[in-house]
Amino acid sequence: MAQKGMISPFEPSLIRKVQHQLDTEVRPVISYGLSSYGYDIRLSSAEFRIFRHIPGTVVDPKNFNPQNLEPTPLHTGVDGSYFILPAHSYGLGVALEKLEVPDYITVICIGKSTYARCGIIANLTPAEAAWRGHLTLEFSNSSSADCRIYANEGVVQLLFLEGEPCAISYEARQGKYQDQLEIVTLAKV
Repeated sequence: MAQKGMISPFEPSLIRKVQHQLDTEVRPVISYGLSSYGYDIRLSSAEFRIFRHIPGTVVDPKNFNPQNLEPTPLHTGVDGSYFILPAHSYGLGVALEKLEVPDYITVICIGKSTYARCGIIANLTPAEAAWRGHLTLEFSNSSSADCRIYANEGVVQLLFLEGEPCAISYEARQGKYQDQLEIVTLAKV
């Protein structure tokens, strides 16, 4: 199903090394692609935003103020391109891969152990049956140090749960996060 458009671009094997853009050397990356029971998606280099501390401001999911988030620059070095998530902060990124989930599959997005061991917690989120688009990904840095989050490398794993077609799919109920583009999508009500 993934090769037929459920995941695009689709990588049919787990990639652990790639040729670096700045030279011809093959270097290790945080793995992405098809794994034993899931698929490791990559963080897009298109955008990453972090929550700013604005004294007296309360984040309201029913009336989300985009001023609470600020873009953070993409850095590039010999190890690849990355965003920096400051210590004890929260950030939003977006998946490089686009999903088109069938109406009999639900997807659960979980963190990768490589980042978990650095104090990065990926919020556990679903992509419901018949959802499509680029997932907005949520990360918390629970460590007391700033942390790199690498773009174009594996960042979270998707687990797929198959069942009977659901009575009312995400598409049928016209879910508010349907058809997300490769940009951070903010909270909506």
